[in-house]
Amino acid sequence: MVVTKKNRNVMIWLIILLLFGAAVYVLRSVLMPFVAGIIIGYLLDPWASKFEKLGMNRTWATILTMFLLVLVLVPTLVALFGVIDNQLGHFLSVLPEYMSALIKKIEPLIVSLQERFPAMEADKIREAIRGNMGNALRMAGNLLRKLVSGGFALMNILSLILITPVVAFYMLRDWKPFVKKVDDLLPKHSKKNIEKQAKEIDGILSSFIRGQLSVCVLLGTFYAVGLYLVGLDLGVLVGFIAGIISFIPYVGSIFGFVVSLGIAFAQFDSLMPIAQVVGVFMIGQFIEGNFLTPNLVGDSVGLHPVWIMFALLAGGVLLGFLGLMVAVPVAAIIGVIVRHAIDNYKESSLYK
Repeated sequence: MVVTKKNRNVMIWLIILLLFGAAVYVLRSVLMPFVAGIIIGYLLDPWASKFEKLGMNRTWATILTMFLLVLVLVPTLVALFGVIDNQLGHFLSVLPEYMSALIKKIEPLIVSLQERFPAMEADKIREAIRGNMGNALRMAGNLLRKLVSGGFALMNILSLILITPVVAFYMLRDWKPFVKKVDDLLPKHSKKNIEKQAKEIDGILSSFIRGQLSVCVLLGTFYAVGLYLVGLDLGVLVGFIAGIISFIPYVGSIFGFVVSLGIAFAQFDSLMPIAQVVGVFMIGQFIEGNFLTPNLVGDSVGLHPVWIMFALLAGGVLLGFLGLMVAVPVAAIIGVIVRHAIDNYKESSLYK
């Protein structure tokens, strides 16, 4: 088989892509702060560009943009962590009471099952429930202890806090020179085609990331406030987490609903507060599906929801939380490349 220049170029690009993928996989444990910094710089670039158009140089525009971000985020996070700390302390203090109340509420179900199935030993069921609840609490405690005291986890958290702002600042300040350097390295014979695809990818990513981030924050705020008004213990924490992880289809809402319902079932003695918890998530899903996602995100990615879920699962398995962060953008990039490849194929002699 004769290796043509075109085939050789394709092989070179495939080798570069494979080496890049292998490097990302090997270094996945230390890439989080850098990826987070790049995403923040990418999201803030339009604001820095607006300040630059007003007459500021790029450095001062970057400093002002980062300052405004800190000015908004720090008070918000301090207030949020204060409420979560109070709720967590209260929840841990009343947790034994909740366990006892939950067992009492399950008791009629055990009695009903024993009446239907006389051979079933109720005492063993009660002991199994108590044992499993105890094991679950011990596992949660051990996991929390490892997350807090684990040196590697602590190093990752510190690196995320310390390195991410630095990376975001330099990416934001040097975004245009960085893009220009990459543009200068593009192969001249296919530069226009690559620039066309890059422009399409940029439009998709910018609209999706900014839109999805807005959806997650608004939904998390709605869940947190709603559950807090209902009076649910840990409602702010559970609601905010449910909203933030809503970038994974269905996972955020299902997680928040199941956890909130479990806490509500143990905490409340009447059905009304439990129904209110259910109502918060039903209204949240209605708002997300009919207003937030269609208006803020739309169909910007151009991918079927099943493929998005597959990309998230594959990213999570390969790269952990880092994979979840980059799964949809990478899937969108692959989607653009595949669409252009199909168009080129349909114009080729092989198809015609």
